[in-house]
Amino acid sequence: MEMETERTAMIYRDYAMHVGRIYLRGLKWILFGILCGIFVGAVSAEFANAIVFVTGFRLSHPWLIFFLPFAGLAIVFYYRLLGVRQPKGTNLVLEAIRTGDRVPGKMAPLIILSSILSHLFGASVGREGAALQVGGSLGNLLGRIFHFRDKDRRQLIMCGMSAAFSALFGTPLAAAVLAMEISTVGNIYYFAFVPCVVSALTAHLIAEFLGAKESAMLVNEVADFSAHSALLTILFAFLCALVSVLFCVSVHRIKALLNKYLENAYLRSLLAGLAVLSLTLAVGDQSYNGTGMHTIVSAVVDQGFRAAPYAFLLKILFTALSLAGGFQGGEIVPSLFIGAVFGNAAACLFGMDPRLFSAIGMTCVFCGVTNCPIAALLISCEMFGFQASSYFLMAVAITYLFSGNYGIYSAQKILYSRVSEEELNINAH
Repeated sequence: MEMETERTAMIYRDYAMHVGRIYLRGLKWILFGILCGIFVGAVSAEFANAIVFVTGFRLSHPWLIFFLPFAGLAIVFYYRLLGVRQPKGTNLVLEAIRTGDRVPGKMAPLIILSSILSHLFGASVGREGAALQVGGSLGNLLGRIFHFRDKDRRQLIMCGMSAAFSALFGTPLAAAVLAMEISTVGNIYYFAFVPCVVSALTAHLIAEFLGAKESAMLVNEVADFSAHSALLTILFAFLCALVSVLFCVSVHRIKALLNKYLENAYLRSLLAGLAVLSLTLAVGDQSYNGTGMHTIVSAVVDQGFRAAPYAFLLKILFTALSLAGGFQGGEIVPSLFIGAVFGNAAACLFGMDPRLFSAIGMTCVFCGVTNCPIAALLISCEMFGFQASSYFLMAVAITYLFSGNYGIYSAQKILYSRVSEEELNINAH
């Protein structure tokens, strides 16, 4: 009897110690999630405010576009000055999540200044891709300051990515999941779930306090989800998958061609800048330069807005040339622009609400280029509301299936096939 009592006491004691370790470790990650959210959120919010300011300044001084080629030269010089000859950008952060390698602390100031220059002079780039780099760099910096092990530093890198994306885009739910989902397709790093959620929510609050807010794009009037609308959504999502593949292939191929035939980075940036400048002058306005957030918002909220049928192709070309020339800022917002104008134009052919199809197009192309279906679904609901969640769910599933093993980030690992349990373990292409 005594032995049985002693054995039971030992079991409870071991369980209490186990639970105690979990609580202490959980408390540690909650505290560091808050710290990371405050630090990265503040930096990212001011970065977002800076992008908004320089974009407005450029639009009120359109002659700045003529200095775009020289801005490219300055960016190349800036990277060379800090010893970076071949910037890997977001791919470096994705590799660090899988391997535990360090993300250089100088990446944050590099990407912030180069992104501001890119937007000031009219390169067709985004900002959320830059946010992932800023967040990963600052998260790694916190890990070094507090002497974290390499394995634990991976969680701080993801915390930083969640915080930065949340602060810049205003979607904490999607930001928390995106950081865990984007590195390896088919494997979500749930061990970082708590700190990523905490850091994303904290950064969102910090960004709101500092005045970094996104425009409202709620889709309130949504037609009933019927068999007819479901079939149209499936067909449209399939087309969006093709558009996302076209975007990824264009970015990679144009960059590869310029690298092959123009080995000098200064010459490559100069000519890419001149090409974007020439396209801008040919179009006659700067609708395709910068983030294009005004066009995105108009497509979703303005019933009378109509995009040209070829607008998505022009944005793909503008963005591919800008990225190939070394301009910084990221690919995510351009993908949203492409999806928005493609959906707006396609709605006329499908006989659907252009605002709804613009929102679905944004969601689908984002999913196709990032290979992050859960984050795509969350970001659609946070940006546009839950009224059209059935449309978004169907569209994301179809786009994810048909976009194949293509992705905007070549360092992204694809572990499994999308149609079977076959293990692939290949990089996105």
